[in-house]
Amino acid sequence: MRGKDAIQMKIQAMCQRVEQLQQAGLYYYNLPATEILPGARVMVHGREMAMFASYSYLGLLGHPRINAAAKAAIDTYGTGTHGVRTLAGSLQLHEELEEKIATFKGTERAVTYSSGYVTNLTVISSLVGRRDFVFCDKLNHASIVDGCMLSGARFVRFRHNDMQDLEARLASVPSESAKLVVVDAVFSMDGDIIDLPGLSALCRRNGAWLMVDEAHSLGVLGRTGSGIEEHFGLHGVIDIQMGTLSKTIPSIGGYLAGSADLITYLRHASRAYIFSAALPPAQAAAALEALRVIEDEGWRVEMVQRNARRFIDGLRARGFDTMQTETAIVPVLCGADELAFGLTRAAQEQGLFVLPVISPAVPEGLARLRATVTAAHAPETIDRAIDVLETAARQVGILAG
Repeated sequence: MRGKDAIQMKIQAMCQRVEQLQQAGLYYYNLPATEILPGARVMVHGREMAMFASYSYLGLLGHPRINAAAKAAIDTYGTGTHGVRTLAGSLQLHEELEEKIATFKGTERAVTYSSGYVTNLTVISSLVGRRDFVFCDKLNHASIVDGCMLSGARFVRFRHNDMQDLEARLASVPSESAKLVVVDAVFSMDGDIIDLPGLSALCRRNGAWLMVDEAHSLGVLGRTGSGIEEHFGLHGVIDIQMGTLSKTIPSIGGYLAGSADLITYLRHASRAYIFSAALPPAQAAAALEALRVIEDEGWRVEMVQRNARRFIDGLRARGFDTMQTETAIVPVLCGADELAFGLTRAAQEQGLFVLPVISPAVPEGLARLRATVTAAHAPETIDRAIDVLETAARQVGILAG
């Protein structure tokens, strides 16, 4: 009975926290959008708002070519597959998508999964086990952490983006042990970029495999948007390139790109490939066409990079702390959870859709708004967002005056 009571207490504690926020008018999660509008705008509760919380970094959501591809796939294949890829669920469309991902990422092969979270979970747990070591940046996404823990490997966390700390931890492991280092390319809460030159050199010297999650760097980093290797001019240094199809790519799913042998292994050893249904045809077609659009409309990559710089510089000039961001993820540091909620409310009242990130998602005292910039934002929309945030921050006491 005690065990059942403990579970119920955990459920009630969360429900009480949600209820308290709702009663205070400070619950901003799971807000249903009734319409997605051009120009990075959204309808929520009958109000048109400027969207600064979307991961559509290149503004591809609703692109007519992508919509048409998805509709055509339904006409050809229907709305779903018939099961797992290994048996009855594999389509030529899946193969075309994986070939395109491999070409775009500059690898021999690629494989797709039903979500980005599942991709990290299954790939990490398929590659390392109880007698191995897996090294994880302390600010990595939860899906990476969960994959490391599921693997059963000895789980070693190193200080954020600290190559000296990682080097010391790698050196402490027996040379004959299998070693996998897993990091985000762009960190989802802070917007900063992993030190790939230092990291890749460390992995080479210590005989470690390197896996990089590019969920927030695809379409954002590099001249053509292909990601962090292009950003640093270090092609081929990442052994295992992971990414999602639900952020820059307006679809659903995850992918893993790498050598032909690695992909063959994962098709026959990763449980999420063997035991999960394939991507629905419309989603596979949307992802495939989105990659083609990125290649054809390269101006979008330049635009999101320019817009991110405008937003970051503008906020810093007004006195905001945007931490170490260099990308389209722009944290607006508030400090206390209550200040983050207050800033969100004041900003949303002025038509700016932003959301708070609070503990335990980030450490206590480091609550923030996690604003995101896209290629669809016009310069005047960005400038107005900065004005709104400044006014709101002065109202709630984050900025003086």
